[in-house]
Amino acid sequence: MSLRVIPIFHQNRIEKFITENMKIYYVYILECSDKSYYTGITSNLTKRITEHQYGKYIDSYTYKRRPISLKFYADFTNVDLAIQTEKQMNYPEAEPSRYQVEKNLFLVL
Repeated sequence: MSLRVIPIFHQNRIEKFITENMKIYYVYILECSDKSYYTGITSNLTKRITEHQYGKYIDSYTYKRRPISLKFYADFTNVDLAIQTEKQMNYPEAEPSRYQVEKNLFLVL
């Protein structure tokens, strides 16, 4: 068995390719003006928070509950893990208590 050494030039190209092509997914929790919480997933956190804040989607949960504030986010390179985490953070009640949010944040972290 022989080991193949990759020249540094190729290592740099591989690292650049991975960096440029690796997508990051964000799971986030927003606190709304009525003290309710909203969880979501996105690949562009800044853009999505801005859309929530300015009410881009009239039918969205956060539209009538603005202003919103970002309370938590986590980034993932695996979309399946991001979706699974976001599902675990969703609540059966429409408006979870602060204790439930803090408890679930602890479980995620």
